[in-house]
Amino acid sequence: MSRVKTALRSVSPAQARRIAVAAQGLAAPTADDAALNLGHLQRQVDRLGLLQIDSVNVLARAHYLPLFSRLGVYPTGLLDEAAWSSRPAKRRLVETWAHEASLIPVRTEPMMRWRRKELEDGKWRSARGLLDKHPGFVEQVLAVISDSGPISAGEVERMLEAGRGEGGWWGWSNTKVACEFLFATGVISTAHRRGFARCYDLTERVLPPSVLATPTPSTVDAKRGLVEISAAAHGIGTPADLADYFRLPVAETKAALLELTEAGVVEPVTVPGWRDTTYLHTAARLPRRTSGAALLCPFDPLVWFRQRTERLFDFHYRIEIYTPAEKRIFGYYVFPLLVDDVLVGRLDLKADRAAGQLLVQSAWLEPGVVPVDVAERAVGELKRMARWLGLDEVVIVGRGDFAPALAGEL
Repeated sequence: MSRVKTALRSVSPAQARRIAVAAQGLAAPTADDAALNLGHLQRQVDRLGLLQIDSVNVLARAHYLPLFSRLGVYPTGLLDEAAWSSRPAKRRLVETWAHEASLIPVRTEPMMRWRRKELEDGKWRSARGLLDKHPGFVEQVLAVISDSGPISAGEVERMLEAGRGEGGWWGWSNTKVACEFLFATGVISTAHRRGFARCYDLTERVLPPSVLATPTPSTVDAKRGLVEISAAAHGIGTPADLADYFRLPVAETKAALLELTEAGVVEPVTVPGWRDTTYLHTAARLPRRTSGAALLCPFDPLVWFRQRTERLFDFHYRIEIYTPAEKRIFGYYVFPLLVDDVLVGRLDLKADRAAGQLLVQSAWLEPGVVPVDVAERAVGELKRMARWLGLDEVVIVGRGDFAPALAGEL
């Protein structure tokens, strides 16, 4: 007997937006809470699944900003303690390569071991020349870290050069490559950061003992677990959306989604205007309306997969950090502004710490958005950000069709 196919449930684009915003913890106004603690932070990171790390510090480091957008004025020391505690048993997050360099909950670490094994087996191209040209050098670097960690790559280099004398062949770049190879393959981890520089130690001295004792899942099980985390963080998404979160192959993500469908974790649905089959997490909320507002950094997980951002919000977004200044359209470090479930504009922000000012270097509205409808919400978020950064005032210094309304509201 042939099996009768049932029509997939249809989710409207507006519903998809609300689902996505709610899944990311942005559906309601942020209330600053002086009593915020590690538990609040842990719940947010668990919801997101990971925080991307990036070196740009024109405003604040990227891993701090998504939590601000969701928690409000929180002490960044909470994240530092969760990610880089000096006591392994107290560590809640760990650095690894996930969606680029990222912080993930420690319990997710076993699911990433397959990637480290792949890198160890030869997929980390940057190290191949070093390993071939200087056999034994990586082992020397590891010995220094084992004896002296936590230690930075620069300190490892100086210790090796001191032992070898003048004219050593390694230098900073080779030492850094060796450290990063050992980090990527899971032999060492980031114990803490000094400024933004990693200080490495043996992974067995960084991770909680309970995580180290967790059996390594099969690669198939691990990838299915990562897709499940991604599906929960998205609420709704295509296979390509969900694959991007942990940089998984789309074909393997599709296979995992079939298994998660059979398990009742996700449900295939259709969204008018979306070409691909879409998957809805069965625990995802669909609020009748959303009422949050947030400034989203370029590395915020709601917007970091630009194809989904355009499909979901009709918002074309590209980071212009590497674009020459004269060719930038919107600015250097541009934050999309979320109001309710719509990305209504974009603001190029910079912290002038010497002057105590949060600078709005340019501000732009999306087509059809009325300035007076969103200026108050935008200024509220700007003032909140200034308080969080310890800055005294918000100053509109730049161009853009939204700048006059913001200046007037201030």
